[in-house]
Amino acid sequence: MRARQALRVVVAEDSAVIRAGIVEVLADRGHQVSAAVGDGASLVEAVAEYHPDVVIVDVRMPPTYTDEGLRAALALRHDHPRLPVLVFSQYVETRHLAELLGGGSPRSAAGVGYLLKDRVADVGEFIGALARVAGGGTALDPEVISELIGASGRSRVLESLTPRERGVLALMAEGRSTAAIAQHLVVSERAIQKHISSIFLKLDLPPSDADHRRVLAVLEYLRS
Repeated sequence: MRARQALRVVVAEDSAVIRAGIVEVLADRGHQVSAAVGDGASLVEAVAEYHPDVVIVDVRMPPTYTDEGLRAALALRHDHPRLPVLVFSQYVETRHLAELLGGGSPRSAAGVGYLLKDRVADVGEFIGALARVAGGGTALDPEVISELIGASGRSRVLESLTPRERGVLALMAEGRSTAAIAQHLVVSERAIQKHISSIFLKLDLPPSDADHRRVLAVLEYLRS
């Protein structure tokens, strides 16, 4: 299977086995891996040299294996604000993630993704998320969203949502369109639109027909 649009990618992953697997998966889909490195400093150097379309980065890398990957991603977004970054890790680090999502402006969250390694169901899902992020969209795992909600102190406000609305909100935060959410939940698009309108009303968010803008509105609400 070939990619509709080939992407130039830089991969930062300290595990040699996982790094090689990511490279192979991307190459099989027609993407070009410009560099595959094992630490944050090398990632910054590779981006400066190759100017990729998107970066894939782990959170914990040498030398301390704490948050080097996210700090490198933050540095890159500071120097290259439009550089798409997909965090791919088994850990959720909300403090630096909030910074990566932009802090103040919803537009700053464009081109940011955070997926958990043990929750990616298949390769197609991973490649789709990468393409979404590279195109300026978002791709956030529902567990990451839950952690953000807890860290933001908004949990009580979200208790007003029904279980179905919470499920729709999680899929919205992943960057999925109305049609994609409807297909995933096996309901009509009209039903999803009603759920979205109700979510916006309960969260005091202005409704929007633009899928990407509404996701950013949700993220902005969680950060505010």
